[in-house]
Amino acid sequence: MATSKETDCFPAIEGHYGKDYTNQTQNKSNLEVDILTESKRKSHEECDFSDTDSLRSFDFIFPNLTIVSTGNSAAIQFGTENILLGEKQTNIENAEISRIVPLQRKISERHVSVINITGLHEAELYLDSVDHHIGQLMNENEIHAFIFVVRLGQFTDADKICFEWLQRVFGDKVLQFVMILFTYERKEECDTIKDIKDPVLEKCGGKYHTCNKMMNNPSEMRELMNKIEHLFHENQQHCYTGVMFNAALKERENLKNSESSKQPSKRENRSKNFKSTTASHICREITTTSETGEKHDQSRAEQIYHLFHRLHLKDRYHNKLRAADVLQITGHSLQSHEYCTEQELIQTFLQKLLMMNYRARFIISKEKNEEDHTQRKDNHSSEDESDIFHEMFLSNYGASQSKAIHPMDVQMAVFHCADSFLKQLMVTKLSQCQYALPLLLPDPFTQQIEFPLWTFREITKSWKIRNTNNEIISQTQPIYKAETSMVSFFRFGSVPSSKSQLMNSLINEKHNTFFHRNCPGSSRTRELMDGVVEIAWFCPSGSYDDKFTDCVAFCNLHGDAGDHEKQLQILTEMASVNVVLLPQLDRNDKSAAIIQNMYRNSKPLICLFTENESAVTEIKKRKYKIGLKNRNQSVVSEELRRAINDCLSESSSTLRLEDVSKHSDVRVDEEDDEDCRRGREAAQKMMSLLEKKDLTEIKESVLPHQGKLWHQWRQKNKELHRPKADEIEMDISRKKTELKRIRQHQYESDIREFIKFFIKEINSGAANKNIYFLKWLRILLDEYTSGDLSYLNHKYDEKWSTVLKLKENCNKIEQLKAEQTELERISEKLQAAAFGLEHIMREIGQIYESCSSVKKNKKDLQFDFSSLPSLAAEMMISGFPLELMDGDAAHVPVIWISAVLDELIQKLGDQRVFVLSVLGLQSSGKSTMLNAMFGLQFAVSAGRCTRGAFMQLVKVSDEMKTQMNFDYILVVDTEGLRALDLAGRSRRHHDIELATFVVGLGNLTLINIFGENPSEMQDILHIVVQAFMRMKKVRLNPSCVFVHQNVSDITAVEKNMEEKRRLQQTLDKMTKLAAEDEVCDAECFSDVIAFDVQNDVKYFAHLWEGNPPMAPPNPDYCENIQDLKETIISCAEKPHGMMLIDLKDHIRDLCEALLKERCVFSSRTALEISAYRKLETEYSKWSWRLRSAMMETENKLHNKIENEAIYKFEETDLQRELKKTSEDVKNSMSEFFEKDADILVQWKKSFDVKMKEIQENIVRETKRKLNEILQQRDLKKKTDDQKTHHENTLYEKSKELALKLKDKTTDEQTQKKEFDSFWKKSVDRILSDSPQIKDTDIMTDVREILKNIYRSSLVYNCSESYDIFTVTTYSQYVIFRNSTKTVKETCGFDQSLSLEDEAQIRSLVTDVAQQTDRMIQSFNISKMGYNISYIQQLTGYIKTRVTEHQKRQLKYVFKIDFFMDLVLSISKRANKMITDQHRLFKEANDPKIYVEKKREEYYSVFQKYCHGATSAAIFGEIICQKLKEPIEQSVYKKTARDLTDGMRTNCESLNGNGSNLEKHILKTLADEEDFKKYMNYIHNPRDHFKSFIRDEVSQYITDKFSVSVLPKMKENIELLQQKIMKAVHESTEHVQVNRGDVGLWLKSFTQQISDMLIFSEKDLNGVKHDDVDDLNLLEDVIRQELPTIISDISRRFNTETFPVNLDYKFRPDELLIDHFCQCCWVQCPFRKAICTNTIKKHHGDNSAPFHIERGNGRHFPQAQYLCAVICTKLVASDQDFYVPDGRFPSREYRRAGGVYEDLSITSDLSELPYWKWFVCRFQKDLEKHYSKTFEGSFKISDEWRKYSKQNAIECLGQCI
Repeated sequence: MATSKETDCFPAIEGHYGKDYTNQTQNKSNLEVDILTESKRKSHEECDFSDTDSLRSFDFIFPNLTIVSTGNSAAIQFGTENILLGEKQTNIENAEISRIVPLQRKISERHVSVINITGLHEAELYLDSVDHHIGQLMNENEIHAFIFVVRLGQFTDADKICFEWLQRVFGDKVLQFVMILFTYERKEECDTIKDIKDPVLEKCGGKYHTCNKMMNNPSEMRELMNKIEHLFHENQQHCYTGVMFNAALKERENLKNSESSKQPSKRENRSKNFKSTTASHICREITTTSETGEKHDQSRAEQIYHLFHRLHLKDRYHNKLRAADVLQITGHSLQSHEYCTEQELIQTFLQKLLMMNYRARFIISKEKNEEDHTQRKDNHSSEDESDIFHEMFLSNYGASQSKAIHPMDVQMAVFHCADSFLKQLMVTKLSQCQYALPLLLPDPFTQQIEFPLWTFREITKSWKIRNTNNEIISQTQPIYKAETSMVSFFRFGSVPSSKSQLMNSLINEKHNTFFHRNCPGSSRTRELMDGVVEIAWFCPSGSYDDKFTDCVAFCNLHGDAGDHEKQLQILTEMASVNVVLLPQLDRNDKSAAIIQNMYRNSKPLICLFTENESAVTEIKKRKYKIGLKNRNQSVVSEELRRAINDCLSESSSTLRLEDVSKHSDVRVDEEDDEDCRRGREAAQKMMSLLEKKDLTEIKESVLPHQGKLWHQWRQKNKELHRPKADEIEMDISRKKTELKRIRQHQYESDIREFIKFFIKEINSGAANKNIYFLKWLRILLDEYTSGDLSYLNHKYDEKWSTVLKLKENCNKIEQLKAEQTELERISEKLQAAAFGLEHIMREIGQIYESCSSVKKNKKDLQFDFSSLPSLAAEMMISGFPLELMDGDAAHVPVIWISAVLDELIQKLGDQRVFVLSVLGLQSSGKSTMLNAMFGLQFAVSAGRCTRGAFMQLVKVSDEMKTQMNFDYILVVDTEGLRALDLAGRSRRHHDIELATFVVGLGNLTLINIFGENPSEMQDILHIVVQAFMRMKKVRLNPSCVFVHQNVSDITAVEKNMEEKRRLQQTLDKMTKLAAEDEVCDAECFSDVIAFDVQNDVKYFAHLWEGNPPMAPPNPDYCENIQDLKETIISCAEKPHGMMLIDLKDHIRDLCEALLKERCVFSSRTALEISAYRKLETEYSKWSWRLRSAMMETENKLHNKIENEAIYKFEETDLQRELKKTSEDVKNSMSEFFEKDADILVQWKKSFDVKMKEIQENIVRETKRKLNEILQQRDLKKKTDDQKTHHENTLYEKSKELALKLKDKTTDEQTQKKEFDSFWKKSVDRILSDSPQIKDTDIMTDVREILKNIYRSSLVYNCSESYDIFTVTTYSQYVIFRNSTKTVKETCGFDQSLSLEDEAQIRSLVTDVAQQTDRMIQSFNISKMGYNISYIQQLTGYIKTRVTEHQKRQLKYVFKIDFFMDLVLSISKRANKMITDQHRLFKEANDPKIYVEKKREEYYSVFQKYCHGATSAAIFGEIICQKLKEPIEQSVYKKTARDLTDGMRTNCESLNGNGSNLEKHILKTLADEEDFKKYMNYIHNPRDHFKSFIRDEVSQYITDKFSVSVLPKMKENIELLQQKIMKAVHESTEHVQVNRGDVGLWLKSFTQQISDMLIFSEKDLNGVKHDDVDDLNLLEDVIRQELPTIISDISRRFNTETFPVNLDYKFRPDELLIDHFCQCCWVQCPFRKAICTNTIKKHHGDNSAPFHIERGNGRHFPQAQYLCAVICTKLVASDQDFYVPDGRFPSREYRRAGGVYEDLSITSDLSELPYWKWFVCRFQKDLEKHYSKTFEGSFKISDEWRKYSKQNAIECLGQCI
């Protein structure tokens, strides 16, 4: 909304406009209440008229809409039922223009301010007066719309005159805000509206509305309001303002002045004469004075308005300040402010108050500070002439006291503009600052007194008193329930002494509990404190020097008590003692009667006289007089204290805060707020369900789901994750069954009415009401439990003292044991009695987990259990902490927490969070520190304050999100370390687990150290260092800041340096100790974590400035908090945060790790695995981009080589071609690594190296291929030349024959007969000169070569040879060297290969197969043809590799069978590939086949010559025919590359990395259920991958041929056609420009297409073209013939020819195999699982997400059985495994060395359905395959058999 600088929406005050306004509004209110009939009330439900108080409240001070009503008054019927204008019309005749005030209405839930000037145009004769008052109205209000009221029908002349007046007075700009309001008497009249066409309506843009004349129809009024709002938005939310009116007024005055010289018209003369005759009458009627009280109210209202304006709060009455807004992280909250601008006063005050900094009241505005420093009078007189009397006198002028905003005005202004939750937070923090709290507050505008009882509900006070036995009794009570004596202080008249200062001397003389005139920042301009009653309590500490022996409340009525009778009455009635401060007694004083009554009352009265010098005097019983004049303040204070104590000792009157609400005429905030009242009622109903229940048994009866069953489940789950050495799969299965049984019992437990009510209430309530409900429930639960807990704590302390005394006496062992047992019993009761909101949410969490486990809803649950996490998520968003770790069970309910975080993501989006956690000793102030830092609500109390861990969200403001790397801070508060739990057991192990969890969870952990006890410090540091050491082992990099609290002298720099040095030494010492526990190599703390002792250690002052309970927080402590907050945020600004979804996974990982014995972590967390998988996927994309770009370059260079356009090239040429793509990939890598820098940084360097290596490999491999092509080009040159010679000979001979027959005969049959004869003779001649190319028999050649090597007939028994790629063991292929070990020494094994030997041999076989594949491809058989020498090369290479392998120090040598089977297996696999390539070569080069293909082409040329075609035409056709094969080859190659790119994008199995490919392979295997394929996958994964890729490509081509492949081929061939024709045209132009011939044309043409096609001048060497002289004709012929060639090629595109016509090495499947199979193929030696790394020489260990269960039991001595156990479970147990070199614990498998050393198996007990299903599905096949059975201890668990194939397939997405 646009606003002017000088105007705002502040109210019209009664004193400003006179009494008539009050009368008018009161009449309206009374009539509306009394006259409306019951039937009319029903029709007015939407139009809620308020009473006078409401009219003057802030609800109407800032209206939603402001409307001006004008027009024809006859068109309106005023009255009490008139919703818009009410009863009374402005009396123009009596000239009440000055009394026009906005009428406040509530229409359709909108607050509307209506300025009624209807009929005012009729008083044009008073225009000067009208202008003045209208101007005032316009400057005080912003007008949303002008309603111009007319009678329905045609506009009358009077209406038009009125409209002209409106336009003239308000200017032309008013037209955009005008809406015509047609009124009717009968509804039927509305039909005439369509006939109205008038310029007036057009000027308003046609905006109108209709309503009845009485304006009493709510629906019509609601529609009018909607149209006005729509008009407001049409005007771009601009209003008509005083600026616009003043501009219109000035324009009229200018016009009037310019016409003043002209003769006035008769009409003007008449108007002026009439005006002058009546002016005096009008002046007499205008009220020029007001009553003194009204003037005072007006002045005060204006001052308050001005105050709100200065504090920028005037817009905060409808839009209240919310606690959520104040608590978020803003730029302002991150800075410490000694001075601030007035605009920042509110923010700074709240910031300091939330940090419990009592200096919040002492903020100095910059304006005031600068004024104080610059306020002086310049005087340039010389020193000799200066006059002190004169200058000091003059300095009084202009040096007046500046009008600074009073600190209490800041506090009260915020309070008035805050919502109820912020008010409560403010009062709670004021109480913590030991400040007085507002008890009774007059509304600043209506003076209605409010009692903010709600704000006191969360305040608890503690104190100590001595009983009659002189024993100290501790008491802790919520302050609203506490019954205490109350002393009220009043002031009558003006006094020189400060009442508040005197009160402070009674409560805490070192602290200004009540703000007084001598406090810093105080000023005389105090606007909001008069009539305010503040209350503060003195709480004794139980010492002998306490000023009062019991808790006493002190109330202070600000201002002159005589002016605030209601407050005075309430306080005097409730007080135990009344203290009055006054100058002197005077019977004529206005307050004399009041004081007289107080004196005569039986209540004690103490009168303090500022003009009296007497000491304390008891006038009569309990009536005292004390003089203040010229007396020592301390003496007076002591006299007053004694007098009060004397009075209190005899008074039985006590104050209970809740009783204040019983007084009439006091508005109680709780009762006035509907949501608060409903929330309280709901909480009270809920609490009524706990009546008559024993608190120590209440959780067991009301919250059964979190009781014994939950603890049993936790214990059993821990046992499951920490299996014993002799446990087998059956034991694990039994534990899982037990877990399910417990969950089933938990599920079957009834939900108690208490929890049902809670769930129902939360689900059915609005957000605001729910917050009230939760707060009320927390308040009532605290009240319910406080009594019993206090008693139990007292009993515990007594018993603990007894135990300590008995420990000193060695002779009372039995008594000590008995007392310790009793202590344990009390401790258990204490634990059982603790009952709060967290236990309710814990119960809901367990209800959710039990339902989730059985996947069913509870019968007695009214809502679906899936909605329960939403309740917790809403609570977190609303600012409530949520239990993260169960404090009683010391366990994280992962399912529940994950579901809550999922709901948070649903509600907030996947936000970025920075996790801040805290660790520290018990009762060291962790929660206090967090609460002060962020204004949170973590439980704070001495002793056992926090149990478990809680998390709470802190929002980052929108302005700061752009500067930071996160949206929320997740603050995690934890229970204290080094504490005995309530059962008295040791907590050391628990502390280490808790520290590990908290440190692992937090991006930054605050290590809170309290005091200077060296032993305590060492204990906590040992735990902390051990936790950080574990993080380092799993490559997590959290940060830490040490916070050393309660340091005696933090200002001594030298001492701080010494403390830091000692801390560093202690940390280093603890690091060495922890390194021994964790078996970690670390010498100092900086080896474990990046730590700077200078910046990462903070020293905090004492929390309290003095001794509790009356000590306020130390401001230095608060400044330390601010400094720490800035440090945290600066650390958080670095890219440390994580997404909520990642946090969920991270919590799950940490919990899984803590469940395992000794907190064994996975080598990678889920976050790390997720990040690495993304990295692998991106790596796959980056490497493919490089390969794809190089393939394009390779194709172009290949064509040029074949065309003899280039003869050599260097690697630098290839690198230059790849440069742009390489730079793009580098940029993509940089962007990717910046996203999750914290996690990805560990791989960045290695991946940079790998990308460099892969680029070099691609370049090197491409160079090798192209060099081979160069060599092969030279080798097949003779064959190609011979082929060209044959073609050209046939061309010339056929041309000669055609020219001969051309003149002899035109008969086509004769010509054809002659051509056939010629062709047969020519072909026979060619065949006789050229040897025929034979077919191949690869296996025969292989056997022949092997026979020659070994001279043995064994090689002919090929059918008896084994496929070496599918054998399960290579033991049959080896002979062991002499061994000294016996069978016993080999742990029960016969002579057999170790797993390491097996892995080495398999690696040899795999690598040899891979290299021979490359050799076969390099032979380029499709171009060069097959030669037996290729087999000789392969065999020689294989023999060399086998020989080299045996040269190593091995325990075995290979039999001859190994080499022969290896050669035969490789040859069998390569047979098809070699045969297919040789077939392509034969088709392209065998003269018989090739020449026969060309017959039709040559016959066509022959015919054209016979028909007399020109040489140019024939030459053009020959070129087209020659281009046919190269075009076809190019299209196929280009389409193959495009198709490969397409499959990398669109094919699910091929669009990711190797892990994604493996997932689809496993899914396909499960779908097909083929055991042989499974065995092939297990034993020959590389071959299986290749086969799968080929099948996928083939299927893709078949399925997508018509929609993807064929369109792409047509697109490529059309593009190629365009390029060819472009080359033809440009060559023709080139020849014409250079005046060349056909030779130049041919050279230009072939050069232009040399990188596109294999076509060069040599292809036309034998074709004579010297006589071609018409190059334009040549171009036309090619343009005509080429489409025919293209069409002919295109016709042959189909699914059958596509794979056949592709060159083998350019096939999509081969390109993809080359891409995907350049990875790690290392297999797990236990179960053959393939390493998931998609990079061959990858970073770190070999690992797999889950492991194959094939049942092979060879690692165990019971080798006759198959073993049903999975590796991930095996390494989680203490079971031994066996290898020929010995046995090793499965947990320590790396000790076995060799392949085990680089193996990473995550110990995991999670469900792995896939391979369990596989074992069950193929049990018989496995037993038959291995000739063993699953029996005895290794029997397959029944648990495994429950998994279906669907379960198996679904789990793949989670595991890979």
